Amino acid sequence: NKRSVRNDAAATGPITVLRRSLHMATSPSRGSRRGDLTSSPGRDLPPFEDESEGILGDIIPDEEDGDGEELIGDGMERDYRAIPELDRYEAEGLDEDEDFSELSPGARAEAEAAMRRRDREQGLGMGRIGRGLLYDSEDEDDKRPTKRQRVLAERAADGVAMDGEDEEMIESIENLEDMKGHTVREWVSMAAPRLEIYHRFKNFLRTHVDEHGHNVFKERISDMCKENKESLLVNYEELASREHVLAYFLPEAPAEMLKIFDEAAKEVVLAMYPKYDRIAQEIHVRIGNLPLVEELRSLRQLHLNQLIRTSGVVTSCTGVLPQLGMVKYNCNKCNFILGPFFQSQNQEVKPGSCPECQSLGPFEINMEQTVYQNYQRITIQESPGKVAAGRLPRSKDAILLADLVDTCKPGDEIELTGIYHNNYDGSLNMANGFPVFATVILANHIARKDEGVAVAELTDEDIKAIVALSKDERIGERIFASIGPSIYGHEDIKRGLALALFGGEAKNPGGKHKVRGDINVLLCGDPGTAKSQFLKYIEKVASRAVFSTGQGASAVGLTAYVQRHPVSREWTLEAGALVLADRGVCLIDEFDKMTDQDRTSIHEAMEQQSISISKAGIVTSLQARCTVIAAANPIGGRYDPSLTFSENVDLTEPIISRFDILCIVRDTIDPVQDEMLARFVVGSHIKHHPSNKEGGVASLEEVVLPNTFDVPPIPQELLRKYIMYAKERVRPKLNQMDQDKVARIYSDLRKESMATGSIPITVRHIESMIRMAEAHARMHLRDYVLEDDVNMAIRVMLESFIDTQKFSVMRSMRKTFAQYLAFRRDNNELLLFVLKQLVSEQVAYQRNRYGAQQDTIEIPEKDLVDKARQINIHNLSAFYDSDLFRSNKFSHDAKKKLIAQRF
Repeated sequence: NKRSVRNDAAATGPITVLRRSLHMATSPSRGSRRGDLTSSPGRDLPPFEDESEGILGDIIPDEEDGDGEELIGDGMERDYRAIPELDRYEAEGLDEDEDFSELSPGARAEAEAAMRRRDREQGLGMGRIGRGLLYDSEDEDDKRPTKRQRVLAERAADGVAMDGEDEEMIESIENLEDMKGHTVREWVSMAAPRLEIYHRFKNFLRTHVDEHGHNVFKERISDMCKENKESLLVNYEELASREHVLAYFLPEAPAEMLKIFDEAAKEVVLAMYPKYDRIAQEIHVRIGNLPLVEELRSLRQLHLNQLIRTSGVVTSCTGVLPQLGMVKYNCNKCNFILGPFFQSQNQEVKPGSCPECQSLGPFEINMEQTVYQNYQRITIQESPGKVAAGRLPRSKDAILLADLVDTCKPGDEIELTGIYHNNYDGSLNMANGFPVFATVILANHIARKDEGVAVAELTDEDIKAIVALSKDERIGERIFASIGPSIYGHEDIKRGLALALFGGEAKNPGGKHKVRGDINVLLCGDPGTAKSQFLKYIEKVASRAVFSTGQGASAVGLTAYVQRHPVSREWTLEAGALVLADRGVCLIDEFDKMTDQDRTSIHEAMEQQSISISKAGIVTSLQARCTVIAAANPIGGRYDPSLTFSENVDLTEPIISRFDILCIVRDTIDPVQDEMLARFVVGSHIKHHPSNKEGGVASLEEVVLPNTFDVPPIPQELLRKYIMYAKERVRPKLNQMDQDKVARIYSDLRKESMATGSIPITVRHIESMIRMAEAHARMHLRDYVLEDDVNMAIRVMLESFIDTQKFSVMRSMRKTFAQYLAFRRDNNELLLFVLKQLVSEQVAYQRNRYGAQQDTIEIPEKDLVDKARQINIHNLSAFYDSDLFRSNKFSHDAKKKLIAQRF
């Protein structure tokens, strides 16, 4: 009986082996069944030849027949009782006296394979008799279905999610929105709804297609895996259109729902790329385009533990730190490894006692087996343009985990989607007092508002209106007329500000040398000439503007500063006004009131468009790609035309040369202009009075016409969208530019500037002309810079240069550059300018001779004709009939050949 079953099988066949195995069995289950069989002595046993279907089928039952037997008990000795009916052996084939040689491992494997093959052919291994006796390692999973079913039932009872055929074990929930009185958070934490959400989201990822029939997430997952990322962006609107119940649950219980979404997304990704878990352990679902955008200052208790979307400017961020995800501890006394403990955001999870030696510690973190994740904390502050007047901007901390770290830097304007929850950190709550908790946003998705996000806000109708508007022949004049519509006159300032709003094209050949594309403007002049009003207007129109005043801004407030974080005690970088205005406009009022130290801090920002910091061990450079528009008053309050610009304004030459356009605003006394200005102001007040909707409109329109180049202005909202569209979409090129003209005007300007001793003309002014030409082309939505654009840039540059000269030099310069200054000026405008000069000379003569000024000034027509010929204008009849001539209170007497102006 000690011989191997294998040799017996070879000699006598499997039935004999089966009998002998049954006799030798010590298995309690088989023995106990045998005991049951022999307990009825009167039963006839059929011959052994038919055992395979009869007795043995009862002796070796399927496990499904019962719940198991008592292995140890009072009747355990019955298993070993002698049963003569079964204790029989065939004499034939017994190998008691024969010796068999030991088989080699190879021969043994072949014999086993041959036996298995033979059993399959005879069908012995496939019936009930084969289970558990003829063991085949290849079919191991198929041999024990009862155990598998028992395990599945246990798993279903425990609420563990299953896949494939296991789904049948939990009844699916058709009506997921019926929460049976539970809150959303409780409902989605239960096993059955959790499983249903899991399958619905998995199905959504697998089957969602766009309008063209393309599988959306197949492409997104493919792109994600190509870049070795672990974030899958899901548009909330797409989710709501397909799975509205999930879209309803998501903002209410975001932490639980996102956990289920992550698991489902991971399974879908691994189904496409089975080995991707070697690259990314987890897949994170990022929710984009949440419909409701909350302001930072409107976050309340209502939003706690909800999914929110807010926007702001990043003012500071910490370094990337490792955060404990799953931690294991070593017991110092017995070296047993405790864990794993999964850490939460709110509190530290620590072991109580060692399960091996029951000691209470101390425990050390096991560095090798502990799992970390990336952690970064940023502070976002309300965008400067959205803060109500007189209010402090609110800020909020946000936590970035995993691959969200380093997606933004100080100065970036971002849209943040995340879970708003209170932070149970003891050290932070010390400042607030115990019952009050600090709040923090746990970021889920970050979208930077840099490229393309602004244009995405434009609808198709907006773009059609913008393109139609750009085809207007006089679009340039209409845009100039639309800048500051509530401010009368100052056409040169409006022209300069319009060019600054559109801006030129920044260049960076080969990534080695940056040339800025932004146009800087300095408004300088007498008080009461609407300089600050212009700045306030630009703040409303520009897409991203930061307003500051010279007196209230320090050097670090304009650039950046370093401070110690109150909790982590590490140095962090805080962004100033110029950094916050990156890709926007920085407006500085009272520029002359700044101290020299503060003013020199913005030299680098205005030319290189970066801010270098080296403080407290932080050596870095921040981007400050912004247009600077500054307003300053002259020394003593009023501008003296008999002095040069540098004598009038207390600004150094380096800072003056960094401004592309200098606008000098003089408050000259002109009775006609003063009367028109007064009418405009009064009419404007009447028109905009809350209780008067219609009165004064007609009188207002009469006086607006001479101010706006006789063209209708563009509505402000459309103008704002037009500027936004042009800046994002239009990239004018320079290959058709007239280089000779620019070179000639530069050499002439250099010569004049050396002779007059006014502002220095440098190479920066060539770049300024190029930038202005590009801005003028962009204003017309052109792809190439044409001659008209260059002429306009030269005209603006010359006006800016000539206005800074002494009064004595100015007139001779206007003659020298008359051909350039006359560009795009209506003949009537030029003639009116000449006529006003003749009138002012006549007024000065009368005052000197008679000591008083008469009510009517008469000018001989011949004087005007002579002056007009100098600028190549020979026909004056159209000028005499124009509205411009009459609105300035001029009249023409053809018989007397006199031109009269009444005051």
